[in-house]
Amino acid sequence: MPQMFKTWQTKSAKDVSFVMLITFMIGLFLWLIYGIYLQSLPIILANSVTLFFNLIILWLKIKYR
Repeated sequence: MPQMFKTWQTKSAKDVSFVMLITFMIGLFLWLIYGIYLQSLPIILANSVTLFFNLIILWLKIKYR
């Protein structure tokens, strides 16, 4: 969340690596699938929330190019 708020406030996403962001989001998505497979609510919730915030950061990165 701090990175998301900083990007939003400064309207600059130059500090965020696009490749690292995509790699991290792929990992989160795979963990989410794994949590769904196990039907583990903590894994599902943690990765869903983190993936959601990273989608916002990705959107801000694209918006403030």
